[in-house]
Amino acid sequence: MNLSSIALRAVPGAFILNAGIGKLKLDAETYAGMQGMAATGVPAVKQLSPEQFGKALAWGEITLGTALLAPFVSNRVAGVALGTFASGMLSMYFRNDGMTQDDGIRPTQDGTPIAKDAWLAAIAIALVDLGKSKKSKKARK
Repeated sequence: MNLSSIALRAVPGAFILNAGIGKLKLDAETYAGMQGMAATGVPAVKQLSPEQFGKALAWGEITLGTALLAPFVSNRVAGVALGTFASGMLSMYFRNDGMTQDDGIRPTQDGTPIAKDAWLAAIAIALVDLGKSKKSKKARK
């Protein structure tokens, strides 16, 4: 694994893993609040109980964080997983009127914490491209 892969994977991986671990022992009321916010981007999460949603989110983040930190997971797989996560976050951002200014793009003060997840989408694209580039080099040899 090269230095750019490590840089792209270690920081978001550690951050997401820590966030997931922190969500494991939250109360049902907190899970319900997170679920309500998540449902603005992914309406299907309404079908889960708050506890199911909270535990699924926590374990999903733990799994994603671990995959990003694990050197045996390819950049391409890690990038696709991170991109899926970032897409969900950005979907929530763009579908919630209170998170964007009147132009529908620039964040409000409430939207800034979610808008920053655009960086995760950019990292995901870079990881997929790194994985593609490595595969192309092997094919040429």
